[in-house]
Amino acid sequence: MELVSTLASAFVVGGLICTMGQILIDCTNMTPANVLVLFVTLGVFLTAIGLYEPLVKFAGAGATVPLTGFGYTMAKGTLEAVHEKGLMGALTGGTTAAAAGVGSAVFFGYIAALICKPGDKN
Repeated sequence: MELVSTLASAFVVGGLICTMGQILIDCTNMTPANVLVLFVTLGVFLTAIGLYEPLVKFAGAGATVPLTGFGYTMAKGTLEAVHEKGLMGALTGGTTAAAAGVGSAVFFGYIAALICKPGDKN
């Protein structure tokens, strides 16, 4: 029963975050790139004021997988690195924390490009 509850909370929170992004694209003049920047920045901001961590504990991947989760990962990595390394951690922490995700995206994108036939949809 705990698994069902965990999956449900991840699905609902992740779905709400994605729904908010789609509403912003459909009902405003914002482009997907604008929404991307807004959500990553919002993730950093909510982490900085302590509101995103409880959401991550409640929703798990529903809060860490969307774009706001990328901002959360970078902000949390920066905060931890600052505690360990001081000012130098402010410059390197976010990049170090997000490196595995970015590296995986590049790697799997490359594999997909090798397997699939790229081209125009026309």
